[in-house]
Amino acid sequence: MKSKGKIFFWTLFDFANTAFSVIIVTVIYSKYFSNYVAGGKKWLWGLGVSISMIIAALLSPPLGAIADVSRNRKRFLLMFTLISVVCTAFMFYVQKGDVLLGLMLFIFANIGFEAGLVFYDAFLPNLTEKKNFGRVSGYGFAMGYVGALAVLLIIMVLLPAETSPDYYFYVRLSFVVAAVFFLFFSIPLFLFVSEPKLSSPVEKSAIRIGLQKSRRTLKALFVHKEYPSISRFLLAFFLYNDAIITIIAFASIFASSILKMTDEQIIYFFVIVQSTAVAGSFIFGIISDHIGPKKTITITLVIWLVVVVGAFLVQNVFQFYLVGLSAGLAIGSSQSSSRSLMALLTPKEREAEFFGFYDGLFGKSSAVVGPLFYGIISDLSNQRFAALAIGLFFLVGLIILQRVEVPKLRTVSEN
Repeated sequence: MKSKGKIFFWTLFDFANTAFSVIIVTVIYSKYFSNYVAGGKKWLWGLGVSISMIIAALLSPPLGAIADVSRNRKRFLLMFTLISVVCTAFMFYVQKGDVLLGLMLFIFANIGFEAGLVFYDAFLPNLTEKKNFGRVSGYGFAMGYVGALAVLLIIMVLLPAETSPDYYFYVRLSFVVAAVFFLFFSIPLFLFVSEPKLSSPVEKSAIRIGLQKSRRTLKALFVHKEYPSISRFLLAFFLYNDAIITIIAFASIFASSILKMTDEQIIYFFVIVQSTAVAGSFIFGIISDHIGPKKTITITLVIWLVVVVGAFLVQNVFQFYLVGLSAGLAIGSSQSSSRSLMALLTPKEREAEFFGFYDGLFGKSSAVVGPLFYGIISDLSNQRFAALAIGLFFLVGLIILQRVEVPKLRTVSEN
């Protein structure tokens, strides 16, 4: 590895930003907005998620290309981080009936969070050698889940009983905690992780050149098919990442409506998931460096298929906790191995541009399809069948993944 210190500071950003994803997107704000602010109109929350992810998806490829040309990755990452942090902090002022304010703040905060990931992920190829991509990517995701655990424990101590008259004040205060946590632990990356050196002079019109490069890349991937393995991987990633995002978005809703779990039980459930996700990220990161990211993703997708079958069959809280253990093991490993495989496939000097398509056009736009599919199946039958149907995304993604050809490395045995 080039610098263990820089890798650690890079992973701290994962530690920081999961405060937003776990408190705002998954556990606290999503339920607060849907049930309290919007009076139970859950479609408004879905609308906010869809709008923010579509905008982030459209922005990410050109922004990634611009960052490659100008080599201002840290500047773009800082800008989007501050947008997310400030909007998250202002969620403190969102109270019952403030639907528009709550929706707009979340949309901008989520755009900042998601768009920033393009530039964060694009640092990976410059931090270490190719043979260590899986391990280092796993370190990042493991740190992220440690961060999620830390902020969840803080919130558990902070929140009083739901019957307390001050309960919603402390719920709103948790949004400020998430914002401060995100900001504070992201600072080391901006101070100690340097930009990669340019191999050629900076272009005068970075925006124009960046947009042109983005259009050329899109044509190269899906019109001229110059990078068939990347195209196949992005399609496979779109499908199985769609399923993962859907499971994350609906886990607490499934738990409360199907199993009648309390808020405290749901928080404990996510603590369990984050704990096994830490272990999964470390273990499968090491495994990925030995057997290759493609085979590692294959293993995790099989685990995901077991998870959705388990969700269909689960009858009590204890069984649901066991399903959560498996999901936690799979979630960190599948995401970290995907990031390392994308880094392995990506051409030099175009990391941010290609990660713009990976994180943006395919990673973020997938958040629109899965939840809608889940919702339709739920309305036509129930959430158990909806969870089982999500397994189709994992299955088809698994099949397409097998057609991805991975470059040979001395320490990687990959077909």
